[in-house]
Formats: sequence, C-alpha cells, structure tokens
Amino acid sequence: MLRGILTVGVWTLASRVLGFARDMLVAALMGAGPVADAFFVALKLPNLFRRLFGEGAFNAAFVPAFAATLAGDGPGPARLLAERMGTLLTLWLAALTILGWIFMPQVLTVLAPGFSDDPLRWQYAVEMTRITFPYLVFICLTALVSGVLNGLNNFAAAAAAPVLFNIFAMAALLGLTPHVATAGHAQSWGVLASGVAQLAWVWWAAKRAGMPLHFRLPRLDPNVRVVLWRMVPGVLGAGVTQLNLAVDVIIASTLPAGAVSYLYYADRVAQLPLGVIGAAVGTALLPLLARQYRAKQPLSAHRTLNRAVEFSLALALPAAAAQIVVAAPIVDALFQRGAFGTQAAAATAEALVAYGIGLPAFVLVKAFAPGFFARGDTAAPVRIGIAVVVLNLGLNLVLSRYLAHAGIALSTAIAAWVNVAALSVMLRRRGAWQMDRRLRTKLPRLIIATAVMTAVLWGAASLLFPAESLRVPRLLLLVGLGLATYFGAAHLLGALDLRELRGMRRRRTA
Repeated sequence: MLRGILTVGVWTLASRVLGFARDMLVAALMGAGPVADAFFVALKLPNLFRRLFGEGAFNAAFVPAFAATLAGDGPGPARLLAERMGTLLTLWLAALTILGWIFMPQVLTVLAPGFSDDPLRWQYAVEMTRITFPYLVFICLTALVSGVLNGLNNFAAAAAAPVLFNIFAMAALLGLTPHVATAGHAQSWGVLASGVAQLAWVWWAAKRAGMPLHFRLPRLDPNVRVVLWRMVPGVLGAGVTQLNLAVDVIIASTLPAGAVSYLYYADRVAQLPLGVIGAAVGTALLPLLARQYRAKQPLSAHRTLNRAVEFSLALALPAAAAQIVVAAPIVDALFQRGAFGTQAAAATAEALVAYGIGLPAFVLVKAFAPGFFARGDTAAPVRIGIAVVVLNLGLNLVLSRYLAHAGIALSTAIAAWVNVAALSVMLRRRGAWQMDRRLRTKLPRLIIATAVMTAVLWGAASLLFPAESLRVPRLLLLVGLGLATYFGAAHLLGALDLRELRGMRRRRTA
C-alpha cells in the first residue's frame, strides 16, 4: 500500500507543482476580477459533474467490483465489465453535455446567481462554461480507465494524467490569449483539449498493461447491475459533497467581485497536500481493502486502514500547521504579481488559513471512505453527508455575513471535521476500525513534532518576510526549514521511522 501511495503521491506532487505554475500565470494575467471569477465558475461546473459521475460515485462502485472480478474470474470478465460500463457512461454523459450546453444560462442562474447583476461576468461565464462543459465526458472516461489501471495495481499512468491538464492549460493561456476574447477563454479551450489528451494517455497505458478497452454494446449482466446499484447511493453521496462545493460558489457569487477568485486560489494551495496525501491514500487504499475483504482477511484490512490513517496524519498535520502559520508568505510568493495585487493576496491568505483548519479532516475523509466502499457499502456515507450539507449551508449563511469569503472556507472546514467524526464513529461501531496500539503511540508524538515545526516556522517567517524581493526563494527556504525540522523532530521522537521508507525503496529497487 505504501508503495502505491508514494507512486500516486509523487505524480500528484508533479501535477500540483505544474498547477502552481499555471495558477501563477493565471493570477498574473487575470488577477481576481470578472474574467477570473467567470473562468473559475466555468471550471467548477464540469469538475462538479466529474466528481459526481466520474471520480466519486463511479470509482466507489466500479473499482471494488473490477478488482473483485479480476481476482475471482480473471482478466476477460473484468475487461468486459469495464467496456460495458464505459459505453453506458459515455451515452449518459454525452446526453448530459448536450442538455447542459443548451440550457447553460439557466444552469448558471442556479450555480452563480450573483453574476446576473454583473452583465460582463454573466456573459463571460456562459461563454466559457459552454467551452469547458464537454470536458466532463473525456475526464469521466479517464476516471474509468484510471480505475482499471488502479485495479491492476498500475498507479503511475493514471496519477500522471493530470500533468497533461496543466501543460495544455498553460500552452493555451500563452498561445491562444492574443487570438480570443480574454485569457479566460483561452484557458477554457486548454481545459477541453487536456481532457482529450488525458483520455488518450490512460487508454494507451491500459493497452500496454494488457487491458485494451473498446466500446461494446451495453448489457445489464449481473456485474454491471451490481456496479449500477452501488452507484445510486454513491451518486447521492458524491452529490452531497459536491452540493457543499456548489453552495460555496452560490454564496460566493453574491459577495463582491473577487470572492470566487479568492476562494479558488486559496483552495489551489490547500489542494497541494490534499491531492498529494489524500488522493494518494484513497487511490491506493481502495483496491487493497477490496481484495482483503474478498479474501476474508478482516485483521489485515484493519491494519491497512490504521496505517493509512497514520500516514495521512503524519503528513497532513504539519501541512495544515504550516498552511496556517505562513499563509501570507505563501500567497505573496506564489500569486502577488501582475494583475494580482496586495488586497487580493491578503484576502486569499484569509481563506487559506480557514482551509488549513480543515486540511487534516479533508485528508482523513479520503482514508475513511474506502473503509465503506471496499465492503460494498456506498449508502452509509450518504446519510452522514446529508447532515454535513445541511450544517455547511447553515454555517455558510451565518459566517459569510461576518467573515465574507473566509467564512465560506471556514464553514467547509468545520463541516469536514464533522464528516470525519461521523465516519470514524460508524466504522468503530461496525468493528471495521479502531485505533491500534501503534497509532495511539505515534499520534501524540506527531502532534509534538508538528508543534516544534510550527514554532520554528513562525520565528523564521517573521525574519524572512514581508521582504519584497526574492519572495519565491525565501518561501522555498522556509519550506525546506519546515520539512527538515518536522521530519527531524518526528524521527527523534519516534513518531516516524525513516528507515521504513528506505527499506521499502530498497525492496522496490531489488
């Protein structure tokens, strides 16, 4: 499992680094004004449906079924299942895309009602979203093929696909901007092109892995019906999560211009540790747990889940603390240039602090959710998620009145912690998880190591910032100092044994 986590994590880190380069370019060219607000809504809508029908509900239902079919019946039936599900997914998403393209103004009336008071933002949002919306077809099919690769324990190719998103987006931003209405329109075309490239990449990787996929006439055989049946609560569960995100956009659109952009830039920074840690843990954990439950190995599954929680906290706790303590230097170094001024940087830093409070919870959700999905239970998280949506909506309405856009981010963080608490309690009641002795021993030491790193970062940041020159090198120095302090303290305290990672790397090389 750890090898899979590290493989996914390394490629995700590469994608996030390129993503930061793209966001720095976006911030310099678009800032946090009407064009940026419109593009971020245009990007949010296909991503919302992607997470709803692709990565979220589909993976939760498909990956365990594919892994179990592969282990029990062999590659032939597993490939047949993937091909039939791919055809069904394509037909459904194509119909959804056509309807969305036609009724885009009505859709945006619901998703971004505040834009209707600003004709320029409204016009740009409709135009850009019509360009980006077909992206969801390609990226959802990419999620299907990635699920096949993950079921084959081939994590690298699927994890590398998002790198193409950033490459195509930057190329379009630099090459198309002089030839279209705005930089946001250029970026929208880059998003669409990246979807085609990502699908081609993972399909080629699946073919090389001995699992070439083709369209096949859909047939509701027992395996397909199982996936579809499990997708129903999965869609509801993913819909609950995405409804939280949609609520954030809806309320942010009613705030002054720039609020949507502030939340986007802050979320992009928060997504670095969440993507590297959370996505890596969830991706590697789900097929492993599914195989262990199918083989009737509950003790192995229990240990696997504890190690996933331990690994998640070992990286999420220091990442959250650093994000909170040095939020302003991070935003200044990454984004404050060109059209992105001091006021936008300060507002983005406020949202980043709020997201940092919820970062460990965001990561733990990725670790706990496979504990349900691997057992074929996609319904339980729905019941929890509905309560979380109601809580998030109520907190949004209250906190946004006093903290503006930062209140929206803080509401999301609080709701995430409630989600984690409920998931962990339900897993314990079902006997699927409880803290083992190792985790109970390591956790206090991880917290102490995080506290030591936080104190060092706070002191170093006061010395290195707010200098105006060499902000990126100063930030890199700060990051290096934080990493060295945390891992050194954690190793000395016995919270992390770096020899385990070296041993694993030697075994992999051998």
